Amino acid sequence: MFKFLTSLFRKKADSVDSFLMYPEGKRYYRESHSIRRANIDEDAIKIINRLNKFRYKAYLVGGGVRDLLMGKRPKDFDIVTSATPNQIKRVFNNCRIIGKRFKIVHIIFKGKIIEVSTFRSLPEHRLEKHKADNDYLIKRDNSFGTAKEDAARRDFTINSLFYDPKNDSILDYVGGFDDIQKKIVRVIGDPDISFKEDPVRMLRAVKFSVLLGLDIEKKTKLAIKKNRSEIEKSSTARLLEEYNKIFRTWKTSLIFQGLAENHLLEVLFKNVVDKIKKNNEEWRENFLDTPLGKRLAVTDKLLSAREEMTPAIFYALIFYDLVSDVLHSEQGHLAHNVKEALNPAFEKMGIPKREQENLIKVFISQPRFLVTDDEKERQNSFFKKKEYFYDAFMVYKIVSIAENNDAAVQSAFFWEISLRQRPKADAQNFGQQQTRKKEKKRPPRKKQRGGRQHSQQRDERQNGNRSSDAEGQDSAPEGRSDERPNESQSHPRERQERKRDSEPSNEE
Repeated sequence: MFKFLTSLFRKKADSVDSFLMYPEGKRYYRESHSIRRANIDEDAIKIINRLNKFRYKAYLVGGGVRDLLMGKRPKDFDIVTSATPNQIKRVFNNCRIIGKRFKIVHIIFKGKIIEVSTFRSLPEHRLEKHKADNDYLIKRDNSFGTAKEDAARRDFTINSLFYDPKNDSILDYVGGFDDIQKKIVRVIGDPDISFKEDPVRMLRAVKFSVLLGLDIEKKTKLAIKKNRSEIEKSSTARLLEEYNKIFRTWKTSLIFQGLAENHLLEVLFKNVVDKIKKNNEEWRENFLDTPLGKRLAVTDKLLSAREEMTPAIFYALIFYDLVSDVLHSEQGHLAHNVKEALNPAFEKMGIPKREQENLIKVFISQPRFLVTDDEKERQNSFFKKKEYFYDAFMVYKIVSIAENNDAAVQSAFFWEISLRQRPKADAQNFGQQQTRKKEKKRPPRKKQRGGRQHSQQRDERQNGNRSSDAEGQDSAPEGRSDERPNESQSHPRERQERKRDSEPSNEE
């Protein structure tokens, strides 16, 4: 009885409110913030208004609210609501439910998709006593909850703000509004547990700090270093997706520098970093002075100059140190040696088979750019038509500039003069499953001898009006200029020369 009474009056540190700075929610109204409805997508406002009409709570949430508060233009506007995915589907006809781990709804408009998710509850282990040996990795997260629970379960305080268009107010449960003013990236709750729940959060913390000019809070920074090995538990597909997002920021070199400083790069790209360590013991502090840092810095500059870069180019630049010795060696078969050098990194990162083959082609074609002989114009033009040529050329050009190799830069200039090829439309979908459309073969044309005149004469013969001229044409005299000799009747040497002229050269 005594234990029961004491448990009633004991402070519950394991409740949802213990994770919140403002358990009842603190509202910042129009006069206190810079968000204006004119800067918000009209369709996102319509979605919220329609959900409110059906008596569901709905807010803008996440990066859209954060970016608007920081004076940046959001890439997209995400919505969170008290309606479940099936309830959302009943409200909107133009939507679909996707996802396994996180079930969300995509509402489809012309040329865009707006993502709507349901309030989720805090994971059960958050309300239990923390044990260091426990595996907290979240594999499914479809338990629905309230607005305050949804705020508590998010990654960082700056991403947990709700914007309510009904009264132009910001609803803050975790202190994210103040952290944006202070320019701090802070994990909600215990960072050790948060990073074990979703290790990719460590990568995202570094990315946000670089892109938004924020400082990582001290406890969060220490927890990243402590739990860095947990990121190996993340799915390779999710990591490839995050890398592809980083490659589109124009700040890849700075983000990789942040990953190096926070001890994540050596876990994410272990094979590459092991190679860098041999030549520079202080690589972490001077990452931008390493060969990889220089290559990525050149790439960012080219991107700012409106050059097009595919993810394959970035991966080739990251892996370049693994094959540099092989490319300058004359021993063995080049393709085999390149594949052997890259296989450990491919397996660790889960690079799809198709992308592996493309990267190998990019590397084995690097010596080809040293050949700038005008006499081989035919082979050069054939090489430029290869699907991987653009990626291979950009890798060669970037490496030449990063290494200050004047001779190689001149070779790159030779190839760039006539370069008009651009990456294929699906080149940005690195690591995603792609279906190739089968080309339909056109049926062979039926050859008609004699044309229209022959057809008229055939009709005349069928009607019994056969003339002598028609009989002469029907016998196909030798003097006709529109007749081609039969392939089987031509001389064998002529057929061989004709076949050789129609095929591309295989000398290259």
